Amino acid sequence: MNMNFRTCGFFICIIQTLLLSSATLEPFDLLYDSGVEAFYKGDYGSVVRYMESALNSFSEVRRTRITCRLKCRDQNRFDSFQTEKIFEVILHKAHCLNECIDGKIGSQSMHKISEDVIQDFNRRIPYNYLQLAYRKLGQLDKAASAAHTYFQANPEHVEMGEDLEQYKAQKGVKEEHFIDRESRPHQRAFFAGVKLYDKGHYEESVSLFEKALSEYYHADEDCRALCEGPQHFEEQDHVLYKYSLYELISDHYTQVLHCKHECVRDLATRPGRLSPMENYLPLHYDYLQFAYYQAGRYEEALDCALTYLLFHEGEEFMTENVEFYREVLGHDGQPRKEAKGYLRRHKQELDLLLIGSSNLGVAYTEGSYWSSSGGREDANRIPSGTDGWMDYVPISAKRNITMSKLPELREGGPLLYENVHVVLNSLSLNGSQRVVLDDVISDEQCSDLRNLAHSVAAAGDGYKGKMSPHTPNERFEGATVLKTFKFGYEGRVPLKSARLFYDVSEKARRIIESYFKLNSTLHFSYTHLVCRTAISGQQDHRNDLSHPIHADNCLLDPEANECWKEPPAYTYRDYSALLYLNGDFDGGEFIFTEMDAKTVTASVKPRCGRLVGFSSGGENPHGVRAVTRGQRCAVALWFTLNPLYRELERLQADEVVQALDNQHMFEDDLRINPKDEL
Repeated sequence: MNMNFRTCGFFICIIQTLLLSSATLEPFDLLYDSGVEAFYKGDYGSVVRYMESALNSFSEVRRTRITCRLKCRDQNRFDSFQTEKIFEVILHKAHCLNECIDGKIGSQSMHKISEDVIQDFNRRIPYNYLQLAYRKLGQLDKAASAAHTYFQANPEHVEMGEDLEQYKAQKGVKEEHFIDRESRPHQRAFFAGVKLYDKGHYEESVSLFEKALSEYYHADEDCRALCEGPQHFEEQDHVLYKYSLYELISDHYTQVLHCKHECVRDLATRPGRLSPMENYLPLHYDYLQFAYYQAGRYEEALDCALTYLLFHEGEEFMTENVEFYREVLGHDGQPRKEAKGYLRRHKQELDLLLIGSSNLGVAYTEGSYWSSSGGREDANRIPSGTDGWMDYVPISAKRNITMSKLPELREGGPLLYENVHVVLNSLSLNGSQRVVLDDVISDEQCSDLRNLAHSVAAAGDGYKGKMSPHTPNERFEGATVLKTFKFGYEGRVPLKSARLFYDVSEKARRIIESYFKLNSTLHFSYTHLVCRTAISGQQDHRNDLSHPIHADNCLLDPEANECWKEPPAYTYRDYSALLYLNGDFDGGEFIFTEMDAKTVTASVKPRCGRLVGFSSGGENPHGVRAVTRGQRCAVALWFTLNPLYRELERLQADEVVQALDNQHMFEDDLRINPKDEL
């Protein structure tokens, strides 16, 4: 009886093993869709189950592709340039990949996911659903972890930042719960090493920097393996491809090379950022050479210093360090082998890229991803090491400072128009490049523009038709200057009202340009007539904002106290202004804050004819308090010093005005008389 039972159990185990081995991995896009559907049904247990499964599936597909590509690459190497042999290896490698991937995750066709879904996973959107579901289920430790993971890649998401603050105050939620579940091992080890280094714990930091290097080169292999998948051929339809086999292969391989070349940027880029950390890989060797020096390990310090010079040949401060180490040791050292091989391969691929890109008919210029870290003072002949600040400075920030630098920041220039007067300046507003002016336009003109807005403005204008783009508790409506002229020309609104909108926005532009003493022309970047209306029945216990705290030309990162000048921010905007048309509503105050998006430095109550102007960068985070009753209307204006980014609709409106002036279509002049010319 026992024997039969054991035999039966043995066969059951075999059958289960076979069934499991033939099972396929459920596609993560289907799991994700099921999770979203469960969320809107309020089934939060299912949300957690589906979203966690989707994340695991996404990770498993990625890991499988990397593992199989590396395995099949090693098993099928080219050892000659004979055409037949090359294609034989390609066929064997393709067969190896298909067998390997299908055996691990099932049919590859099941895991061909749309770019939109992949972008959602790259942006960590599933973690937003997870944190809400875990919170509803009372699992606050897991909610905090999911929220923190999401926020690392979306630091501009102000509401999530506020949620994290609430989690920190909850009983049972500890600091160790705020972990980044998607953190990259090489970056995690590097930043941990920097913290120890900055505290003077050099011996302990060495192991972390060495671990970070090992993880970096491992991540580089993974990144390069992922590049060997399907490629996107922009502006080319390969179904109708007319070129030869070799040209087609050349095009594909060039795309793969370009992807591999970009791994340098990818591995140096923090979650949620588009720009890499400056000098990222070389900095590992800079930190290490000084940490080894402090630990009395001069031979390792010399090798790391020589390795750094592979990236920055002739760098003065490191060359002096090398001379110091050689003098102390009495002999020379050798650069690290892993760095030499890495750079040799990088150079070879770049040479091939330059050839391949010419075949594709596109320009590709050679450039270094390694930026110089600058000289160090070394008066006492002690090796120098980085002070740590550079690791957190993105390349884009430095470029923006040098390439699109604002003129010298000044204010207090002439106001140009009678009756206009300064109410608050930068000092009064506790900031820089800020001003509040009154009586820019009259009560009659405010009334005329509000009537124009009621006739022309459309819900969600400027926000892809989203009626409530900033908060579900208010309705947003807007209209551009060209649209008002179109309505005027069709007789749907008075043409002179459209002209008033055009002229008062020009008046505001001239005032801002003059008051801030700009030495170059300020151009319109966007002109918008907008109204925000409190939605009845949705105003009780509101704790949100009418417009969340943000900066106009950079992505605000309150946790890091940074503002990243990169897309999707409108990086070309230099100055902003709001001309208010009324004050008969509740709430709606305009506020300036510190970079933390919480500390209010100034609050301005809108009223007819009041103009708030300010520079558009991270020095002026701002937002709008909730409009809890009535409607708040304004002319919103953004300006640029770069004529390449002039507003197209404004240029078209200029032509309309010129044509109508020539035809004497306007009945009377607005009689806005400048008292001073620029």
